[in-house]
Amino acid sequence: MKFEAVTIKDIAKALGLSTSTVSRALRDSYEISPETKKLVLEYSEKINYRPNPIALSLKEKRSRSIGIIVCEIANSFFSQTINGIESIAYDMGYNVIIAQSHESYNREVLNVQYLASRSIDGLLVSVSSETQDLAHLKNLHERGFPIVFFDRIVDEMETHKVIVDNFKGAYDATEHLINSGYKHIAALAGSEYLSITKERLNGYRKALEDHSIPYDEKYIQHCLHGGMLYPEVENALNHLLGLPIKPDAIIASADKLTTNCMRYLKKRKISVPDELGLIGFSNLDLTDLLSPSLSVVRQPAFEMGQLSTELLIQLIESKRPVKDFERRILPPQLLIRESTVKSIPVD
Repeated sequence: MKFEAVTIKDIAKALGLSTSTVSRALRDSYEISPETKKLVLEYSEKINYRPNPIALSLKEKRSRSIGIIVCEIANSFFSQTINGIESIAYDMGYNVIIAQSHESYNREVLNVQYLASRSIDGLLVSVSSETQDLAHLKNLHERGFPIVFFDRIVDEMETHKVIVDNFKGAYDATEHLINSGYKHIAALAGSEYLSITKERLNGYRKALEDHSIPYDEKYIQHCLHGGMLYPEVENALNHLLGLPIKPDAIIASADKLTTNCMRYLKKRKISVPDELGLIGFSNLDLTDLLSPSLSVVRQPAFEMGQLSTELLIQLIESKRPVKDFERRILPPQLLIRESTVKSIPVD
């Protein structure tokens, strides 16, 4: 049996009223008597009537919904960001529709097209690791469609952007490794196209420079899909550990890179931290329960989601075109644990 939602016509028929009277009663119009309003509201509640959102959006020219595009919901950073987004959106009367790119440019394009066709009011985007061509986003933006970028941003489009201080996070992590006695520090990085990759590698490089350690391209390995594909991480680590002078520590610049790096080292029985130090960007809540517990750069993901949503809704509800845009930078947190603290002195 096909489900059919209750309509105003159904209420009107049941109560012997006109549809216009029922509609006005539901809108608390002064034209309708208190007795009729009470009758309509009580009956509506009894049969669980809910207004048709499509009809409302046509009338108001707004859907009261926003779209979100992330690479993967299972990624702890993005799941926490989405929680932050929802906490603000629902309080302000907006629903959210979530789409995953799975680090695919083609899927991101399809997601944008689908969400735009659903008449959402605005879009929150963290671009995929493959995204270089921004035409699918520029076309919407140039027509005045509200878009806010978070985490993985693009410089070519003028709009609000919310990021973490990736430079500082990587700088602090690299400096911690240096101060712990590590001398040959490798970086396991995401796609070269991503803003977060560039910012984190810049922080890594500056920390080496400030401590008079030569920067060596051989110690940099990129994984296009950011650790989502284990074989990419495996190939990158095989390269690093096959170098004539092997790294004695690794900084992994994303959640999945960090966890898959740990998986690789455990499979090969490489002792962390005595044979190889490991620190990574991760928002996993269980990193302190791993053995060894994992040193991480933790990002304020929930707060990023909240701030991004507030800025997007400001764009949506602004009465005039917005021309002044903000770039908000949130501070990361360095958490030192067992994976970077050697039990014996470094030679």
